[in-house]
This record gives sequence, structure tokens and C-alpha cells, in this order.
Amino acid sequence: MALVLILQFLTLFPPALSLKPSLGAQPAAIVTPGVNVTLRCRAPQPAWRFALFKSGDITPVLYRDVSMELAEFFLEEVTPAQGGSYHCCYRNLGWNLGVWSHPSDTLELLVTDQLPPPSLVALPGPVVAPGANVSLRCAGRLRGMSFALYRADEAAPLQYRDSAEPWADFPLPGARAPGTYSCYYHTPSSPYVLSLRSEPLVIRADHGSGSLDYTQGNLLRLGLAGLVLISLGTLIILDWRSQNHAPGVRP
Repeated sequence: MALVLILQFLTLFPPALSLKPSLGAQPAAIVTPGVNVTLRCRAPQPAWRFALFKSGDITPVLYRDVSMELAEFFLEEVTPAQGGSYHCCYRNLGWNLGVWSHPSDTLELLVTDQLPPPSLVALPGPVVAPGANVSLRCAGRLRGMSFALYRADEAAPLQYRDSAEPWADFPLPGARAPGTYSCYYHTPSSPYVLSLRSEPLVIRADHGSGSLDYTQGNLLRLGLAGLVLISLGTLIILDWRSQNHAPGVRP
């Protein structure tokens, strides 16, 4: 009896259901409007039917009947409305009607002309002490972007960075760091989608400690000069008094 129940359970819920497919986008998951995008659903085993789902929709967006591990879903001249969260599933002939595999991980398709601007901050701060270095962090909202750092009055980027994180760090030597900077990021593969520039960031050299030492030195020298003058004045007064009170000397 137990064996029969196990066989019935395996028929309704095959072990292969736990093997979810993967979903990718070509040429990229972030594109400008009008680009043709292909969403590729890859199963871990040959499948009979694939289905593409969009978040918020009950029924699949597209079907593909193929006897292989890969199905391609073509989105022609995409519009911003076609952007969103997608996932795919597959099924085999031996499965019961209406039974699908576990869904793939979600793929975020973004269709836009321009990405939002990043932020630019200085680490540890925008004031650089003598002999210290500074790092500028350009932070966006998306992972896997390419970042560029610009310095005011220079047309070419100062530095480039590709990063798997939503930010990139640009190290700068402290002696040459003072200036005004901005940054932007873009998709690393064609077609490129650019972001707006960040707000400008001003890096200044810290002269405060040197000015303070110079002021303290001047005050010390003035104090010593004052003590010398007071000492000389005291000696002159004492000498004058001693001469006026000497025997045989009339006031």
C-alpha cells in the first residue's frame, strides 16, 4: 500500500520539478526602446513545452514547443511597457496535464532611454590631510555596470571601473586629489544605456593644521619678545633706582 502511494505521489509531482530552469536576456537585460530582445529559457533536461511569464499576469506571455533544453522568446522593438519581471517554466510529456516545473529566478528587464544619476561621495571625507589619500565612490542602483569618473575642465574620463556591485571606488593620491569631480555609469554591453551625471563633488586640501602651527609659532615668538622687553625694562628700572639711592647722590 505504501509503495502504491509513493508511486502515485511521484506521478503527480515528479522529482524533476525541483530542477528549475534559468532565464537570460540577449543582448542585455537593460536596453533602450526599439531594441530586439531575446529571452532564453534553459532547462536542466530536454523539455516539451516552455512558457514565459511576466509578473502580474496570470497566463503566460508566450509559449514555445521544442524538444530540447533551450527555448527562445523574441520581443521585437521593445517598449518601456514591456519592461518588468519575467520568469519561465517548462514541462515534459510524461507529466500530468497542467504540471509545470518550478519557475526560474526572476529576470528584470528594463527598457529606458536613460538611467538615474548615481551619487558620488568621498571616503573618508572631502577634505584631504597632507600625505593622506582619498577614494571616491560612485554608487548607482544596478549591479554589473561600468563606471566613469570625470574631473572638471577635463574632457576625457579620469578613470574607468567595471564592477559587479552597484558602486565603484576610484582611489586618488592625496597630493593631486583637490578639485571638482562627477561620475556616471552605463551598461557594459551594447546597446549602451547611459546614466545622468552625478552632482559635482569638491575635494579640498586640509591646510588647517599647518595654519594653526604657523599661528602658534608666531604667538610664541611674540610672547618671548614681550618677556625680553619686560626683563629689559625691569633691569633698567632697578639700575636707575640703585643709582638714585647710592650714598652721596642727591635726588
